[in-house]
Amino acid sequence: MDKKLENLAIVAGLAVVYFGTAKLGLRFAFVHPSATALWAPTGIALAAFLIFGLRVWPGAFLGAFFANLTTAGSILTSISIAAGNTLEGVAGCYLICRFARGTQAFERAQDIFKFAFLAGMVSTTISATVGVTSLSLGGFANWTEYGPIWRTWWLGDGVGAVIVTPLVLLWRANPRLNWTREQIVELAILFLGLFFTSGIVFGGRFHSQVKNYPLEYLCIPFLIWAAFRFGRRKAATAICVLAGIAIWGTLQGFGPFSRETLSTSLLLVQSFVGIVAVTNLALAAEVSERKRVDERVQQLVATDPLTGLANYRRLIEAIELEIKRYGRSGRQFSILLFDLDGLKKVNDTHGHLVGSRALCRLGEVLRAHCRQVDTPARFGGDEFAVVLPETTSAQAQQIAARIRERIASDGESPPISASVGSAVFPDDGESIDKLLSAADRALYGMKRLPAAAKTPNP
Repeated sequence: MDKKLENLAIVAGLAVVYFGTAKLGLRFAFVHPSATALWAPTGIALAAFLIFGLRVWPGAFLGAFFANLTTAGSILTSISIAAGNTLEGVAGCYLICRFARGTQAFERAQDIFKFAFLAGMVSTTISATVGVTSLSLGGFANWTEYGPIWRTWWLGDGVGAVIVTPLVLLWRANPRLNWTREQIVELAILFLGLFFTSGIVFGGRFHSQVKNYPLEYLCIPFLIWAAFRFGRRKAATAICVLAGIAIWGTLQGFGPFSRETLSTSLLLVQSFVGIVAVTNLALAAEVSERKRVDERVQQLVATDPLTGLANYRRLIEAIELEIKRYGRSGRQFSILLFDLDGLKKVNDTHGHLVGSRALCRLGEVLRAHCRQVDTPARFGGDEFAVVLPETTSAQAQQIAARIRERIASDGESPPISASVGSAVFPDDGESIDKLLSAADRALYGMKRLPAAAKTPNP
């Protein structure tokens, strides 16, 4: 699709979505026809700006303009309100990109708090101030009601940003549903429990004498469950589910936030939802970051830092696993030991950086030309090993020859070569030590050969 047509389609789509969600939110405008505590368009526009860039701002402007023009006010006030709504999104996008890492704002707890402050509290003052002032100057709102209207407008925009933007960005970053059967069952139990509990709390099931108790916190464990077990994306989804049920129940006059007026009730439930959303997203980010750190530590424990191959510890684990598998299936496996020829000469002639690069070159060849079931590893120093499951001695010799050919013809300077020895379990040894010793003897048997006798044919 042509770039201009693609941009036009995005702008048009944003305008339609903004207009539709705006009209839906304005159905719950109780303090003024143009001010509502339910305002998802702020989050939608902000997500669009962060994803597509500020070039799509006309979509937010057009959606806001027609939504306000068909609600209350004049053309002039509608233009002014639309400008304030658009400027709010632009400012929020700039602040988040500048101080909260843009679309990565939900990866760390500190960035989530920055997002909540900048997008949920700071930038939203622009739309509320411009909008209420425009209505007041145009004679469509009383100056004496400026404070309540402004407060409702600001809170609606802020909670819309905190709830909707994370949901859109997190699902866009990872839309795949690669869940296991166990995860599907657990997710079903989680969301059924959340539906059931929030339905009771906000569904008018409690006696009127206890409905004002802080029963809303009965829903918190399910949000924590989502954050700990499933991460940020499911946590954002659970928050939206809770928000939808809480708002619906409150509008029906049920739940702990139900008060004399619907405007007050919505302000209370939105405040609760906003605080819970920020807290739970931060918790989910901390849990996800901790998991990433743990995975990184596990990787470092099992990986050689120079070549990125498995280290000695991981090599021994792989051999032990193959020995156990042989006990079940009776299928042989082989081990190859490689030694980089003349590494000391390379270091003395070209420097240790080139020598380290030579080791990495050998590691890259092993990684590229081994099967997924194989385990290439750095054995130590200039020696490397490869565990070959279900591989006979003859097959191991063919693999070794092919790898040596690739090493000798990798095209980098200085040229390198490697000697190799192989051993097969259990013929050459029935323990790890005996197997490695057999491969080591074969390796040094090749190293003692004249250079011409062991040079691979490219």
